Amino acid sequence: MSDVYKILEKHQVPYEKFDHPAVFTTAEADLLVKNIPGKQCKNLFLTNDKGDKHFLVTIAHDKRADLKKLSQFLDQRHLRFASPERLMKYLGLTPGSVSPLGLINDINKEVEFIIDQDLLKQDKIYIHPNINTATLGIPVADFQRLLEEIGYSLRTIVV
Repeated sequence: MSDVYKILEKHQVPYEKFDHPAVFTTAEADLLVKNIPGKQCKNLFLTNDKGDKHFLVTIAHDKRADLKKLSQFLDQRHLRFASPERLMKYLGLTPGSVSPLGLINDINKEVEFIIDQDLLKQDKIYIHPNINTATLGIPVADFQRLLEEIGYSLRTIVV
């Protein structure tokens, strides 16, 4: 598993770090991370009905993810939440710590990344550094550049 901070340093990605108690749900985040500016993210690690495709979907924390619509958008018959074992296998993460920064662990590029386009309209994106006891504020342009440099393109959705 890659060290997030070393990767950010290597790619010269600036960030602002906010430490906080562990959060596992958006409801907990609403209570525990009020001091963090900007929109927080909600991250869904999904798989299709065959279990042969995996998706990381990042949306604003205050939006509802409609799996039926996401299935249509991604041209999949049925999407469901992937197991903790799959999450560890593909992104090296545990439940509650899911983050787009987990993509640095996806060496074989087996996970497709999709992001809510509204998050890209902010100055910064606020995401976990692959652990749920901190949140990083990363300038959106630097976040996009990092994704490109590690081999991901941005696929956006409107939620």
